[in-house]
Amino acid sequence: MNIIDNTDDEILAIANPLWSHLIKASNDGKYGDFVRYFSDGLLRGLNEIEVGKQFANSELTRNLSESVEFIGTIRRGKHVSVLYRQRSKKREGEWLGRLVLGYEEGEVKVFGASIF
Repeated sequence: MNIIDNTDDEILAIANPLWSHLIKASNDGKYGDFVRYFSDGLLRGLNEIEVGKQFANSELTRNLSESVEFIGTIRRGKHVSVLYRQRSKKREGEWLGRLVLGYEEGEVKVFGASIF
C-alpha cells in the first residue's frame, strides 16, 4: 500500500477529519488526543515535555480556527503532505499547516504535523 497512489479527493477524505481532530485537540490542550493517530516513529521522536509546553504556552496552537483551506498535496516516497491555509482565532494572518500521512501496519497514520 502506498498512499501516494490515491487521488487528491481520496486523500482529502482521510486528511480533513485528521486535521480537524488535530485542531480540536490542540485548541483543547489535550496532548493524548492530539497524538492518537501518530505513527510509532513520530511518537518515539517527540519530546513530551517540549510538546506539553507548546500546548500550555502557545497562543497560536491553542486558538486555531476550524475554518481551513486546502492548498494542495505533495507526494514523496511513501508519504503525502497535505497543505492547508490555517488561521488563528486570536492572531492576524495566515499560517501554513502541513499534515504528512502514510501507511503503518495497514492503517493511515500521521507522520508529521506542523504549523509554519
